[in-house]
Amino acid sequence: MKRTFKMEELCCANCAAKMETALNKIDEIDTAVINFMAQRITIVADEDKFESALDKAQTTISKIEKHCKIVR
Repeated sequence: MKRTFKMEELCCANCAAKMETALNKIDEIDTAVINFMAQRITIVADEDKFESALDKAQTTISKIEKHCKIVR
């Protein structure tokens, strides 16, 4: 399953790159791509694990940029 979400308070392209690298290390996530200019994240994960992958993605993103959020 592939879904794209808006991101809020993504302030730094360097942080977006760090997030993308960290997200692609999460077992539930097949692929994660962050487009800093569009303020969007695309996540590919198995449908049955998607909610768990999204929760782990948000936790990982928050560790890098505290106020950044994935808008569901």
